[in-house]
Amino acid sequence: MRETHQLSMAAALMMTTSSAFAAPPVTPTEARAIAKQAYIYAYAPMESYQTWRGQAVDPNSPTYVGGFGKFRHYSEVYTPENKDIVTPNNDTPYSWAWLDLRAEPWVVSVPEVPKDRYYVMQWIDLFTQNFGYVGVRATGNKAGSYLIAGPKWNGGRPEGITAVLKSETDIVGTLTRTSLAGPEDVANVKAIQAKYKLQPLHQFLGTKAPKPAAPISFPEYSKAKAESRDFITYLNFFLQFAEPPIKEEVALRESFRRIGIKPGKPWNPKQFDAQQLAAIDAGVADGKKAIAEKLATTYSSNGLFGSRAQLGTDYLTRDTGAAKGLYGNSLEEAWYGGFVGDGTKPSVLHFSKSELPQAKFFWSATLYTLPDRFLYANPIKRYSIGDRTKGLVYDPDGGLTIYLSHESPGRSKESNWLPTPAGKYSLVVRVYGPGPDLISGKWQLPPPRPI
Repeated sequence: MRETHQLSMAAALMMTTSSAFAAPPVTPTEARAIAKQAYIYAYAPMESYQTWRGQAVDPNSPTYVGGFGKFRHYSEVYTPENKDIVTPNNDTPYSWAWLDLRAEPWVVSVPEVPKDRYYVMQWIDLFTQNFGYVGVRATGNKAGSYLIAGPKWNGGRPEGITAVLKSETDIVGTLTRTSLAGPEDVANVKAIQAKYKLQPLHQFLGTKAPKPAAPISFPEYSKAKAESRDFITYLNFFLQFAEPPIKEEVALRESFRRIGIKPGKPWNPKQFDAQQLAAIDAGVADGKKAIAEKLATTYSSNGLFGSRAQLGTDYLTRDTGAAKGLYGNSLEEAWYGGFVGDGTKPSVLHFSKSELPQAKFFWSATLYTLPDRFLYANPIKRYSIGDRTKGLVYDPDGGLTIYLSHESPGRSKESNWLPTPAGKYSLVVRVYGPGPDLISGKWQLPPPRPI
C-alpha cells in the first residue's frame, strides 16, 4: 500500500508539473497571426506539390515520370501544336526527376560534355529552394558523381563522389536543362540525356541496401483546401520531410503547433472552438492578401529564386517566385525578364552594342500567345530569337534590332523578325550565365519602341 501511495503521489506530481508548463490555449488574436504566418510559409510548397505529386506519385498523370528515382527526358522541339505545357522553352529541353531521401542518399552521375554544350541540373527542395547545382557553370563540363542527401544524413563524402549536395528536406527534385541548338541537334541532346544516371547510394557503392523507408500516404491536391484552413493538412504532411528544422525556424515551427501544425500528424479542427477557427480563417485571408500585394508590386525576377542562404526566411519572396515562375533558376544561373506587347502595333526591341545582354552562355527571346501562353504559329516558323539564331543581322554599330510585328517588316528585315499574333502577346527573355550588370540589377531590358 505504501509503495502504491508513493507511485500515486509521483504520478500526481508529474501531472501537476506537466500542466504547469503546458502552453495556454491560443487566443483568437494569436491564432490569426500564426495562421497568417503559416499560410505564407506553406504557399510555395503547396504550389510545388501540384507538380511533383503528378510527376512522382500519380501514374495517371500525363506528367508522370515513372516514380521516385527515375528521369523523364523531353527532347523534342516544341511547336504551336504542343499544348501540354505553357511557356515551352526550346533553348533547353527539360529532364525531370524526384528523389525520396529518407532511407539513404542518392547519387546523380553526369557525363563529360563538349565545351560548347550548356547544361544545368538544378536541385530543388520541398520548399522550392535551390539547394544545389551541377552543370557547366557550377561544376564544369567534366564527368562526375554527386551525392544528394537529406537533412538527417551526416556522413562524409564517400569514395567516388565528386561533391555532396545536402537538402533541408527528404523529398527533392531536379529540373535539368540541356541546351538545344535546333531540330538538327535533337539526337545530340538525347545522347547526353541518356547519360544522366540516378542510383541509390548503396547501389553506387556496391553495398547492402538499407531498410526501406515507411510507405507514404500522399494526399490528393485540392485547390479549395489549399486556399482554406485545410492548408494545415498539407503543411503537416510536408513538415514530416523537413525534420529536424533548421535553427532559424525552431521558434516559428513551435508557434505553429499552437494551431495544430505538427509534422506528419492529421489536423483536427474539432480541437478548436468557433472563435479560434474564425481567427484561423481570418489569418488565411490575411496571408493570401499579403501574397497578392507582394505579387502586384514585383516587376523583376531578380532575387525571387535561390538557396536558403540567398532567400533566408523571406517566405513572401519565396511565394512570389513560386507564383510567377515555379522552379526558376537562381540568378547566377539565369536571368528572366520580358513584357506584354500588342501585335497590332508593330514595334522593335533595340539593343545598342553596350545594351546587348551579358551572357556567359547564350540568351534568347521567346514569344507566347495570350492568355494561353503557347508558341505562336507563324509563316516562317520562328518562335524565338537570340544570339544563336542563324542569319541574325547586327546593326552597323554592333547593336541589334529585333522586329516584333504581325505582318512582315519587309524582306530585308525578316532575318531579325519575330512574328507576333494580331493581338496581345508575351515576350520572355532568358539569359543563361548572366553577367554582373544583370545580377546587380544595373542592366534593364530595353522597352519595345513603336515603329
